[in-house]
Amino acid sequence: MGDILTGLRETRLVAIIRGSDPDAAIAAGCVLAQEGVRFIEVSLTTPDPLRVIRVLAAEGSARIGAGTVLREDDVTASVDAGASFLLTPALAESVPFAAAQGVPVIAGAFTASEALAAMRQGATAVKLFPASQGGPAYLKALRDPFPQIPFLPVGGVDADAAEQYLAVGAFAVGVGGPLVGDAASGGDLGALRARARAFVGRLALSPSPSR
Repeated sequence: MGDILTGLRETRLVAIIRGSDPDAAIAAGCVLAQEGVRFIEVSLTTPDPLRVIRVLAAEGSARIGAGTVLREDDVTASVDAGASFLLTPALAESVPFAAAQGVPVIAGAFTASEALAAMRQGATAVKLFPASQGGPAYLKALRDPFPQIPFLPVGGVDADAAEQYLAVGAFAVGVGGPLVGDAASGGDLGALRARARAFVGRLALSPSPSR
């Protein structure tokens, strides 16, 4: 589990693929990896998500995770397909089950009580979701009593917000629409490539997040 946190602290970014076309999702994942995105989440709400995970994991340029993992069987199927980490939108039965299997899981939470419960269930980190409801100031307030909890803000995170979250102590950010756009549903891959290049470059130049 430690290598996931270490890697994410270095790259600071999880790109979130959630689309309507599995082939487009695969193409988008390949572009993201080519542009230096090293951690990619494939939401299980994407059609044929296990095939998308399997193909991207076999490609080998990025660590592929499964998102919207809610049930125990989601954990098993995702790991069998090649997912090396999991994310949930909320506390769910998948969290303690994945932890018991030794699978890194970033558990969704919004309140202080939920964040603490997630870590007690064995989560590797907490996905602050939906982060846009509180913003960077809310994350800062959560980190004051819980400086030891690694927080990954997700939801409404664009490049400006990403820098702000990192500045108040997020160990990385999860970015969907502002980065991936409609590429996972058949949109312009050239535009995705440009966004990915700009996003990766900007985060690389940002000050290191506080611990």
